[in-house]
Amino acid sequence: MENQRRKTINDPIHGFITINSSLLLSILDHPSMQRLRRIRQLGMTNLVYPGAQHTRFQHALGAMHLMSLAVDTLRSKGHHITDAEKEAVEAAILMHDIGHGPFSHALEHSIVDSVEHEQISKVLMELINDEVGGELELCLNIFKNQYVKPFLYQLISSQLDTDRLDYLKRDSFYTGVIEGTIGSDRIIKMLDLHGGQLVVEAKGLYSTEKFLIARRLMYLQVYMHKTVISAEKMQIQILRRAKYLVRNGVEVYATPSLSFFLHNNVDLDAFGDREVVQQFLMLDDTDILASIKVWMSHSDRILAWLSTAFVNRELFRTLISHAPFPDGFDAELKAKVKAVYGVDDDEATYLVYGGQLSNSTYTHDSGNINILFSNGQVRDISEVSSVISAVSENDCGRRYYVCYPKNIDKMAADKLNRKIIL
Repeated sequence: MENQRRKTINDPIHGFITINSSLLLSILDHPSMQRLRRIRQLGMTNLVYPGAQHTRFQHALGAMHLMSLAVDTLRSKGHHITDAEKEAVEAAILMHDIGHGPFSHALEHSIVDSVEHEQISKVLMELINDEVGGELELCLNIFKNQYVKPFLYQLISSQLDTDRLDYLKRDSFYTGVIEGTIGSDRIIKMLDLHGGQLVVEAKGLYSTEKFLIARRLMYLQVYMHKTVISAEKMQIQILRRAKYLVRNGVEVYATPSLSFFLHNNVDLDAFGDREVVQQFLMLDDTDILASIKVWMSHSDRILAWLSTAFVNRELFRTLISHAPFPDGFDAELKAKVKAVYGVDDDEATYLVYGGQLSNSTYTHDSGNINILFSNGQVRDISEVSSVISAVSENDCGRRYYVCYPKNIDKMAADKLNRKIIL
């Protein structure tokens, strides 16, 4: 009989993480997982918080560890979860981000055609399942929310899942933003089941409130920080410009994998082609950074300007507002940019751009967080927490942003007659 493989990893967030499953270790060693070592968890956030250098690989390990603790907690409360189910749900959370492209979500809006990372994760998990002879069938059923025990999927994806429990604590630690600190161990110990659904014991109400507020504060201070938004959106414009030039016959250097995506239209169906998958698996943060550095000296002035500004952290001004900007505001910015820099209408779209950001503290659209009381009653957290109820009622979760070159700042300030979150 083959000896069971075992590995212990020292994690700065959770301490020692022990993996006893040969299947989980084989997934961990797979090139698709090892690629996540080369993708930062927080994209360009290190331009604001220099310590934010941690990777999606570290996050995947942490989420898997918390999943193991959560399953053990539920078992200790008398709920039957087989060893196969435990291994499957741990494999699912380990691979939940395996489809992420470089720099967080930037690639979903630039070099692939609206393909979300969750969709790519499913494709890659199915391919790995074929490689391991179908050992991930149960894992896939849970990941797709097609298994008879829905609480296992809720532990992977819900408003109180092991994904969020890890990334909030980890991102808070590496950014130094203490407002994001949460009691993940306490919350996990308070998990229970009621009617086959995940619930939190009433004793864990305050810890869960803290979790939701911490997530809100991390969005405001980290994930939606105006400088982070500026860098991420500028990167998207750089890739969009490079793709435009390539499609119009202009030679643009890129690493082989990035070049493939610049030259080809890649949608979800394209991931059925093994070559597309292989090119994607070779794509990571280093491809983007290496290419952008070369583009600093490109003959196209827009690509060169954006790339140079990005590399040297000379980022565009970003305004973020609770309400839509006045009608014609972006048009006035573009007119000013055209006059100052002598660019045409098309070029101006790379220098002035805007959109929406969204995050809600708590929303029923993503499922409920249910609180279980000692008398067996179950109530939604917004019904029993005045804190969450008040925040949810007054937080639309939507912000509007516009980015533009800083040296036309005075004109923007003069024209904008509304409160701006700076």
